[in-house]
Amino acid sequence: MRFAVAAVLAGVATVAQAHFQLQFPEPRGPFVEDDEPTFCDGYAQAVSNRTTFPLSGGFFTLNSEHPTWNVAVLISTAQDPASFNDFNNATGGNQLAKNFVSAQGEGVFCLPLDLSHTGVSGVADGANVTIQVLFNGGDGSLYQCADLTLSSTASISAACSNGTSSSSSASASPSATSPASGSSGAPSASAPSTSTSTTPNGARTLAVASSACLLGAIVALALAL
Repeated sequence: MRFAVAAVLAGVATVAQAHFQLQFPEPRGPFVEDDEPTFCDGYAQAVSNRTTFPLSGGFFTLNSEHPTWNVAVLISTAQDPASFNDFNNATGGNQLAKNFVSAQGEGVFCLPLDLSHTGVSGVADGANVTIQVLFNGGDGSLYQCADLTLSSTASISAACSNGTSSSSSASASPSATSPASGSSGAPSASAPSTSTSTTPNGARTLAVASSACLLGAIVALALAL
């Protein structure tokens, strides 16, 4: 019985620590697990060596550590976006480059990102822009950014392919979900397992509280046995 309880506790630790990593285009800086619930994974300044990215026909890749998740992409035309407000439109809503999509499976995923169809003023050939990827695996919103220079003649040499590390069927096709509500604070990606959206700090508190409740139940069960 002690072995069974230990195995469940190990599972709780894994869920609490699950994250994602943006692989392409190159993010602002090295992945920092503790900062991922904050703006741009803790990187508040644009990089000087921006990635040249296709204006149309592009894609982005990420590594998911969650079996079920949602993802969206925001875009800013500010030269040095330093807060969530820089990714809002004129009415204060989230400025989306890609609406929310849902997927299942852990591992590397490739999703299309055609920036020519955003309808955002300033997204054009030669423009410097920044994308912010919003990821939610059910335990709160996570964020990573990439600074880009758009090009109508650029192409991506790498192939767009998916490879998962779980037996779940993987699907990155768009689902009809609503964008995050217009807010001057942190936008939140919709989680498949809950209808509640949270800010980065709230997401972290929610995850800790859920784990604590589950841990208390497990310990009580172990003592009773």
